[in-house]
Amino acid sequence: MSGAGENWLSDGLGDVAGADFGLWVSGVDYIAGWREARESADQLNRAFLGVGFELSELRAVASTNEEGRGVVRVAGWPGAVNRLAGLLEGLADGDGGAR
Repeated sequence: MSGAGENWLSDGLGDVAGADFGLWVSGVDYIAGWREARESADQLNRAFLGVGFELSELRAVASTNEEGRGVVRVAGWPGAVNRLAGLLEGLADGDGGAR
């Protein structure tokens, strides 16, 4: 986020925040999507802990989008995110990686 303009809250979030970002729509089952996302976020958080991250520096967070679909976001300090990127790059460069 840069500056404190009118849209400071959503600066840089255009790809994850729709026009109705933050509003609840009647009839949409947000709880089911959140529960699914929570299970995935918990699993990812256990993996983060298993490789030495503290959840105060890097964590997966469950939420839903405007349609009630579960969403898992990773939030962290830049240094921790850089370490995570290094771990993933190392996996991708090895035999079992995605490259």
